[in-house]
Amino acid sequence: MRLTILACILMTLPGCLVRTAADVATAPIKAGSKAADWATTSQDEADRQRGREIRREEERRGRECRRADSENC
Repeated sequence: MRLTILACILMTLPGCLVRTAADVATAPIKAGSKAADWATTSQDEADRQRGREIRREEERRGRECRRADSENC
């Protein structure tokens, strides 16, 4: 019985070791990729940010226009 359990453990252990070694080997690459993603702005993010800036500018111009119209009355 003990021999069977030991054989099963030994059969699964190399798979675990290989998987762990692969995870350890790819961890720095995954971390570097994530850092590069955080440091850069995608085109979609840049477009959204530019759209917000344009809307803010239009709102500011609208307020100034309404203020100028009310002062002329």
